[in-house]
Amino acid sequence: MQLTVNGVPTDVPDPTTVAALVAERTEGHRRVAVAVNGGVVPRSSWEATALAAGDAVEVLAPTAGG
Repeated sequence: MQLTVNGVPTDVPDPTTVAALVAERTEGHRRVAVAVNGGVVPRSSWEATALAAGDAVEVLAPTAGG
């Protein structure tokens, strides 16, 4: 199925959860925030939150700088 991940059209297996997407996109999911269709998904809900075709997902990680 196709999602938009961080503004980029992306094909992912169906079904996919937020947890699976984060595991695929990051080396680990410490210090990562996720929003689906503009709403923040609490880390405690990642495993149970299924993604649907057309969802807009933002996977955000803090960066250091100054």
